[in-house]
Parts: sequence; C-alpha cells; structure tokens
Amino acid sequence: MKIRVGHNVFGLAAIVYGIVILVWHQIDAFGNLTHPAILIYGVGVAEFLGGLALQWPRTMRLGAQAVGAVFSIFALYWIVQIVRTPLVFDPWGIFGEQFSIALGGVLIFASTMPADSQRAAMITKAAYTGFGICVVTFALYQLSELTYTAGLVPKWIPPSQMFWAVATTVLFALAAVALLSGRLALLAAQLLTAMLVLFGILVWLPAIFANPRKMSNWQEFAANLAIAASSWIVADFLWQPNRVPRRWPFVHTAVKRRAR
Repeated sequence: MKIRVGHNVFGLAAIVYGIVILVWHQIDAFGNLTHPAILIYGVGVAEFLGGLALQWPRTMRLGAQAVGAVFSIFALYWIVQIVRTPLVFDPWGIFGEQFSIALGGVLIFASTMPADSQRAAMITKAAYTGFGICVVTFALYQLSELTYTAGLVPKWIPPSQMFWAVATTVLFALAAVALLSGRLALLAAQLLTAMLVLFGILVWLPAIFANPRKMSNWQEFAANLAIAASSWIVADFLWQPNRVPRRWPFVHTAVKRRAR
C-alpha cells in the first residue's frame, strides 16, 4: 500500500523548508535563538534530503523518518516553552503546528508497514488522534489571534477580513470534531486540506511575491504547505478501507461504503 499524492506534497514542503534554512541560515521553528552552524546545516540538509527521499517508494520510509524526526524536535522545543509559560497560548499554537507536521511523517512511516500489522495500527491510531488534537489547537490559536488572522485575509475577498477569520476558526473546530469523533472524518480531512491549500494560494504566495527576500514569508508558506500535506495524508489514509482499523466503527463504515 502506498499513501498517494499527500506524501509527495509533504516531501515538497520539506524540501522548501530545507532550502529556506540553508539560504537564510536560521531555523525559525526555534524562535530567536542563536543557532550553531552545524545545527543549521544539519537540519537544512536533513529536511532537503528527507523531502527528496519521500518522492520515491524505495526511500519513502527513510524520508518519513528524517522529516518526522526534525519536526518532532521542533515540537519538543515548544513543549519546553509551554512548561515555562503554560498560561501563554502562543507556544501551544506553534507546538500544534510543528507536531501536526511531525505526525504526517509518522503516518507515512506507518503506511510502509504491512496493512495487517498490529504495530502499524497502533502507530496510525496514535498519529491520527494526535493530528485531530492539533486541529483543535489550530482553532484555539486563531481564536486567540483573530485580529492578526483577519489582517492576513486579502481585503478584496468579500464580505470582510474578520468574517473569514471567524469562519475559518469555526471550520477548524468543526474539522477537529469530525476527525476525533470519526463522523464525516474523510470529508473533514479533504475540506481541511482544501482550506489550507487556499491559505497558501491566497495568503502566503502573494506575500512571497510582494517581499521575496523576507524569510518569514517563505517559512510560513512552507509550514502551511507541510500542514496541508499532513491533512492530505490523513485524507489519503481514510480513503483506504484496508488501513482503517475496524475498531474505528464510524470511520471504517464510511470508507467501506465508499469502497463499494
């Protein structure tokens, strides 16, 4: 079994991440820390080569491990920040973003294991549930930063910037409920992926064209693409009845009906 297009997009996002790190010599996921050159080059090369490896079936497993490990380290850094300032929500939100990307790598890794493997089922269930929880943090993060989020919405889109900030926050919350409950999970993953792709097209690509020398624009684009790819991987996973554990009755019934 192969996860379909999602893993290619995930690999592309990792390649972009790696190039940005190597060009700007900075790892934005670690905040404003000063980074030793060996760390910068190590992470940049791991991202770049891991993303390339994800493009071919024979090396996909290794690529998933490399990219997943890097983003797991990023997420671990933000766990430390959460412990230091548990009442500040920014670290929670950034952790959710980094961890959701790491879980995309975990799901690809699990997809390379036999479909009837009990270990693969356990890893997949944990990663799927973790991704659903990350989507909860997306909704809460936007809710805590509504004004900033509204400012990112292109002004030419009716009816207003704040409308779309609130609407996308609600959509994140609905997607989280669907994914964690299993009801309409496949549809939720597909629509979530589409929404994230639109974010990249409408928000971050124009930002790059407007200021191509600004590193944060490229990193935000890469992060958005990677999260969209993780959601895509979840949708690809749900599309395959033989991979969905029978202990997930709502999800399994839905994909079985679709398979017929």
